[in-house]
Amino acid sequence: MQGKLPGPRVRARTVRMVRLARPAEESRLAADRLRRRAPRQADALDFLTAAGDEIDLSQLYRRIGISESVVRGLEDKGLVEVVRRERYRESYAELPGEEAPQHTLTDHQRKALNRISRAAAAKRFQVFLLHGVTGSGKTEVYLRAIEKTLQAGRQAIVLVPEISLTPQMVSRFRAHFGAQVAVYHSGLSAGERYDAWRRMRDGSCRIAVGARSAVFAPLENVGLIVVDEEHVDSYKQTEAQPRYHARDVAIMRGQLAGAVVLLGSATPSLESFQNIRRGKYVGCSLPDRVDGLPLPPVEIVDMCREKREENWSIFSRTLAEKISERLERNEQIILFLNRRGFSTCIRCQECGFTMVCPHCDVTLTYHSQDLTVKCHYCGYRRKAPDVCPSCGGQNIRFRGTGTQRVEDEISERFPRARVLRMDRDTTRRKGAHLRILQRFREGRADILLGTQMIAKGLDFPRVTLVGVVMADVGLNMPDFRSAERTFQTITQVAGRAGRSALGGEVVVQTHAPEENAIQMAREHDYNAFAEGELAGRRPLGYPPFGKLQLWLFRSTDDTRAETAAEKAAGMLRREAERRGLEQVQILGPAPAPLRRIKGQHRWQLLLKGNTAAALRILARAVMDRSGRWPPWPGVRVRIVADPVEML
Repeated sequence: MQGKLPGPRVRARTVRMVRLARPAEESRLAADRLRRRAPRQADALDFLTAAGDEIDLSQLYRRIGISESVVRGLEDKGLVEVVRRERYRESYAELPGEEAPQHTLTDHQRKALNRISRAAAAKRFQVFLLHGVTGSGKTEVYLRAIEKTLQAGRQAIVLVPEISLTPQMVSRFRAHFGAQVAVYHSGLSAGERYDAWRRMRDGSCRIAVGARSAVFAPLENVGLIVVDEEHVDSYKQTEAQPRYHARDVAIMRGQLAGAVVLLGSATPSLESFQNIRRGKYVGCSLPDRVDGLPLPPVEIVDMCREKREENWSIFSRTLAEKISERLERNEQIILFLNRRGFSTCIRCQECGFTMVCPHCDVTLTYHSQDLTVKCHYCGYRRKAPDVCPSCGGQNIRFRGTGTQRVEDEISERFPRARVLRMDRDTTRRKGAHLRILQRFREGRADILLGTQMIAKGLDFPRVTLVGVVMADVGLNMPDFRSAERTFQTITQVAGRAGRSALGGEVVVQTHAPEENAIQMAREHDYNAFAEGELAGRRPLGYPPFGKLQLWLFRSTDDTRAETAAEKAAGMLRREAERRGLEQVQILGPAPAPLRRIKGQHRWQLLLKGNTAAALRILARAVMDRSGRWPPWPGVRVRIVADPVEML
């Protein structure tokens, strides 16, 4: 006998509404009769008569201070009715209202919009790359393009790379399109996602705004898909299945729907940049900021020189002076550091012991707020030691710099400064992103300190100084994209400054001031950086001149993982030779840069080829020949097409 199918985990939310059961004139007469012997019932009738429509029962209790028994008495007399109505859960309902200002488009904005609109009007699939410097008005082009899409009777999807960017985008879009905007991302409650899904499905919401999963929004007549900050790696889902890149899914969905796909960025991925040259994308340029505002000047500070001159502070003298100046002028500051925690390395000065996660080959990070050490990969934590766990020595040193440590130094050096910290530790709770950004926008803080969450997309007119505390973080990672990411990050966070007539400037602190990525970011010269980087990748066959496929082998036993990787490499090489795929290179096996995570030892292979099809055919052939996959007991294999990180 089959059991019952489980019901839906989330159901529609209903609220109790109360309304008059008789015409208004009869209700007024009834209120007069009740005034002496049941004054609270008379007050309720007066309120409902004045309201002229049904209202939320809880609102009635709150507004006139009555109890449920009063309404029950009116129900018994046949004077009111209580009914249940469905009410959608509204995400970001607490967002402050924002007027929709009328902007005059610049010539470049108008030219871009005209090209996009012609393709949309023809219901012709086309991918546009809107390459605009920070503050050039890309969002205004999005808004106008969506407006034309709606006028043509079609729908739109807008993707943002970070949940932290959603409140600002939603606020602007609701100012223009009101209740037609649905928000969809993983940070919402299950009920909010359920209601947003149904409103899109029934057509009451024609615009979906959200992070990568919003690309699957149930809109049936999509005419435009916007991918803002298209270069950001967070569009790639790498852990959970299905593993997909939201930008690539957006392009495929646009092709199936006959829709325009609009990619936007101040620092496009080199793959997208090259696709313009190949004719796959149409390029639209916004080379200037709106209102003629200049890009902020960027000053690079050599932190090695600071140390030689006996400055051991996190802040260079230049950055410290400029922070003081802004605080005096009551202007705002953004400080960027892509590391959370207080110290990123804990070492004993007596025996050299370094605290490493017992489950991962990474050092533990000290968090001063709760006096713990934590692993940011597996979540392991323990109380911070007072003595060395290895030799019992008391000469423990906390080295490295995280956002908590920067926050502490700000408090010491600038005690009057009001600081907001925005990283994964401070934004775990629902709505935390919105609350932090609202406080900063309202001027209730002087300094916004954060990680990559604050590096892009935010627009605060009173920010006149941006400080990049450590520009080197990530520059020397074992990844061919490390220079590209460094350039993108510095350029994006620098773009948060000088977005009003107040002007702005940027200070970049680094131990490698001569690195090309940092020098080109100082000049705001994307094209020069891209040309140099492409020239280095072309002879090596790295994207965009080739395709990659990463094979990751994981096991609790290091030898098993290594053996499986070696056997897989042999199978791949034999299959490539059998099929005549000489252009495919199989590199490895080798230990992954992070050799152990969550107790799993990790080995990897990297496949390089001219086309994704060749790599896909090779992988499928090896899997089919193996029969049972994976064929190695105790080993898990993950195959990642177009990997965005190699760790």
